[in-house]
Amino acid sequence: MPDKPGVYLMKNESGEIIYVGKARSLKKRVRSYFRKGNQSYKTSIMVDHINDFDYIVTDTEMESFILEANLIKKYQPQFNIRLKDDKSYPYIKITTYEDFPRIKKSRVLKNDGSKYFGPFVDVGAIYKTINILKALYKLRSCNYDISEESKLERPCLNYYIDKCSAPCVGKIDKEAYHQLIDQVILFLSGRQKKLIKKIEKKMKEAADQQNYERAARYRDAIKGVREISRQQKVMSEDDTDKDIIAIKEEGSYCVQLLLIKNGKLIGQEHYILEVPEGKKIIEVMSSFLQQYYEQAPQLPDEILLNTEINNKDILADRLKQLKGKKVKIGIPLRGNKKRLVEMAAQNAAQNLKKEKIKSKYEKKRTKKAVEDLAEQLDLKSYPNHIEGFDISNIQGTDATASLVVFKEGRAAKNDYRRFKIRHKNGPDDYAMMKEVIHRRYKRLIKENRELPDLILIDGGKGQLNAAFSVLKKLGLSEIEIIGLAKREEEIFKLDRENPLILPKDSNALHLLQRVRDEAHRFAVNYHRKLRSRRITHSMLERIPGIGPEKRKSLLKHFGSLAKIRSADIEELKDVTGISDKLAFLISDYLKKSTHNI
Repeated sequence: MPDKPGVYLMKNESGEIIYVGKARSLKKRVRSYFRKGNQSYKTSIMVDHINDFDYIVTDTEMESFILEANLIKKYQPQFNIRLKDDKSYPYIKITTYEDFPRIKKSRVLKNDGSKYFGPFVDVGAIYKTINILKALYKLRSCNYDISEESKLERPCLNYYIDKCSAPCVGKIDKEAYHQLIDQVILFLSGRQKKLIKKIEKKMKEAADQQNYERAARYRDAIKGVREISRQQKVMSEDDTDKDIIAIKEEGSYCVQLLLIKNGKLIGQEHYILEVPEGKKIIEVMSSFLQQYYEQAPQLPDEILLNTEINNKDILADRLKQLKGKKVKIGIPLRGNKKRLVEMAAQNAAQNLKKEKIKSKYEKKRTKKAVEDLAEQLDLKSYPNHIEGFDISNIQGTDATASLVVFKEGRAAKNDYRRFKIRHKNGPDDYAMMKEVIHRRYKRLIKENRELPDLILIDGGKGQLNAAFSVLKKLGLSEIEIIGLAKREEEIFKLDRENPLILPKDSNALHLLQRVRDEAHRFAVNYHRKLRSRRITHSMLERIPGIGPEKRKSLLKHFGSLAKIRSADIEELKDVTGISDKLAFLISDYLKKSTHNI
């Protein structure tokens, strides 16, 4: 092992990464895991699972710090502290890379030139904010690829009802539209005072020009901004942007984040952390900060904490690198800052209580649903492991299937699977269902893996019989299998002539509906993805001179059809294999196209 900084990856017998760590000296750090009598309880358990390890050398400790965060996020190792919630929190996104930007909600942070604000917990509040800003500034809501060169023939209804400034037909130029977007960015950054002054100036200018209708719109905008501003509680005596972060531990860990912009509390967030046994609260907070700020869309001027952290100097250097200027990190001892941290800690404690109550209720509810389902369907045992299937296709094109897994009444998303249907003889739901059932359970038998207690098919008697015929051939006829038809929520069983209909308020029915609806959602999402990809590929290959290789190069370079369409000639020429003539053909073809992928 080299005596250099880097990151090491511990692996178990199957090659799965179970721990990622950083080190100033890889040689000393990795060696320490295998010394007897010098290990914590958690480390000794982990070492029992280590079968192999790998490492990556870096030039500096800072580089290993960054790399560790990225690898933990990518692999989610069993023995690392990691964010437990698999959901992603929404942001407000402004597509500033477009000639006429849009404002919308996004759950994915992309390095696409857009500006992101958030994250937020209350999705409803995001939609309200977006709707207010669109109404105030008459921003476009459409998905058209609009530029100053490409215009539509006529505006949509939003223009005629005074809800859009209609950049699509040249009613507002690029410069004027971007001035509106700049005001929206100011507002979302917490700079309401500066925004109000700008609007007041424009209102006065419009009044001086006797354009009273425009002046009235500016007046109404000021009222709206002041109303939103009043709803934001003033939390700080200065105008700096702050993140207030507190951690609490009561059986599990909760980190509470308060976002303060321009002295005002504009949002809050909490994270429940999955923490291996034996970790200290200082380690937990350090790991959280490292991972959180590597993916944060905006960085504050100051971070206030309720506990000391490890690697504070490295974190400070990294934040300076990301923000371009120093970010203060400290634990306040008195005054308003200390009260803010205490408030965050109280919220963290409250959220832990909520999580416990929610978890207790959910376990009780799902356990009762599983028991009721066994009783209502007269099953041989409790269906603690349910697998649900759904087929998605439109006239046989891009046919896909989904498998979702519920264990003890709750979704086990890590076990979900999706299938590209191989059946090619037209749209035949029975044949597709047979194919998927065969592929799934033949593999489980081959790998000697756990079989389900109950299989749920989205469909009626025909789909049910098709699926069972495959199970019978595989020697799995003892597995319980049912069909759930959507129209009347009829439950079909092999041993019943007529379908079973459960009461609408039945816990057992609700569980089956959750499995069926989740399978449908998962299948439809995959189908849409494949269909969109096929249409994109087809559209590019219709351009003379574009074959599979050039299509791959374009998509790899730009990422999407929309970005290829918005690229200028010079940008297209940067792609390998794209000549001047071909760049012009691509641009001309896509600009004229009315497709909207």
